[in-house]
Amino acid sequence: MNSNAHLKPVRVRMAPSPTGLFHVGSARTALFNFLFARNQGGKLVLRIEDTDQTRGSLEYEQIIYDALAWLGLDFDESPQNGGDFGPYRQSERTEIYRKYAAQLLESGAAYLAYETPDELAAMREQQAQNKLPPRYNNAHRELTAAQRAQFEAQGRKGVLRLKIPEGETTFHDAVYGKITWKNADLDDFVICKSDGGPTYNFACVVDDALMQISHVIRGEDGLSNTPRQCLLYDALGFERPTFAHLPFLLGRDRKKLSKRNADTVSLLDFSQVLPNAMFNYLALLGWNPGGGETQEIFTREELVSRFSLEGVNKAGAIFDAEKLGWMNTAYLKAMPIEQFQTFAAPFLANVENEMRADESYTRAALELARERIHRIEDISRTATYFFTDNYPIDETGAAKHFTPENLENVQKLRAKFENLGEWTTPQIEAAVRGLAEELGVKVASLVHTTRMKVSGTTVGPSLWELLEFLGRDRVLRRMK
Repeated sequence: MNSNAHLKPVRVRMAPSPTGLFHVGSARTALFNFLFARNQGGKLVLRIEDTDQTRGSLEYEQIIYDALAWLGLDFDESPQNGGDFGPYRQSERTEIYRKYAAQLLESGAAYLAYETPDELAAMREQQAQNKLPPRYNNAHRELTAAQRAQFEAQGRKGVLRLKIPEGETTFHDAVYGKITWKNADLDDFVICKSDGGPTYNFACVVDDALMQISHVIRGEDGLSNTPRQCLLYDALGFERPTFAHLPFLLGRDRKKLSKRNADTVSLLDFSQVLPNAMFNYLALLGWNPGGGETQEIFTREELVSRFSLEGVNKAGAIFDAEKLGWMNTAYLKAMPIEQFQTFAAPFLANVENEMRADESYTRAALELARERIHRIEDISRTATYFFTDNYPIDETGAAKHFTPENLENVQKLRAKFENLGEWTTPQIEAAVRGLAEELGVKVASLVHTTRMKVSGTTVGPSLWELLEFLGRDRVLRRMK
């Protein structure tokens, strides 16, 4: 690594390819770039690597924009926002790549190779028979001008390959430390295809250099490309950036999380999770704030102020949907009730009129209801009964608690409630416990059956608190 690389103004980038749904691993990478840029007062660049015309599409590109916007990541430069270092789509940078390809060819750092696909396949087959690793054998590295002309006269179009020098390539990774590769383990790899289009490594290096990217923060799977990219930086006379490779995200099976993994991996598949909860959760996958703290809930501002590459772990991080659900619940319960009501409204559309009738009652009801939710859609089950007598009944709970004896005892409790002096939590509790003692039954049987009658569910707030909140008239009507 160049010793003064860290003195450059911080500029980082996210460079997704629009060839599929936006993966949570890509979201985590984008988030770490965002946190680092904002922590350092730097710039965040979005570049779309759309050179794969066969698999890429504008639809997938839009998914990238939608996913990043949902997560709340704002970019200083992008195809949408523009900037001083555009274009920000690789498909619009063709002439730039041709310029630097010509520079490498002219300097002798790269050369044209004319093998046909069949000849390359035969070469690999021979290597396999000889138990050698598959790699280009440098056969066309030293072609004469006459030999090149002869191939071209046959209609062959050459690919541009980088000449790998002898020796070793060493770079410093901000996560993994000093890394050294033997150049003998690298072959003369293709940097431009026969149609002139750039390969990933070549386009990536040219773009990062010209966009003055100071830190390349990306997934661990990019680590094997780094020595090749370092050699390209050197051959082009560009200063290398600082590299930081993030640990893989793993599924519950501890295998790399991917589109073939059993877990849900598309970010927008989690649209029922609050964006702030996902932001918080992803930030803690492979990074920790240090200090031995057990804090897990952070504001965005706290994460920005505390983020550093030194806090990134080397070990893979497990993406646990259950842990994400726990964090989402914490955010749901902590948000202002007015905001929660807005989130809950689509799931309570059937009682919208009733909710509008008494705003103070509605907010108090939602405060009680959200204590028992794990996802925002749970609010339909936990809150509907606050507003209407037409609420769903838990059939399993009904089968268990609506025995003839329990139903008869509930009617006796109803009679006590009718004559109760004050409709308060202590009076309600005393009436239930008193009747249970009088009948010689467990308090729980009265509690569960009464709860089922007035709410249709087996879980909820304290029964005494719930009955007081619902009001005597509504409770007596539902117990009848």
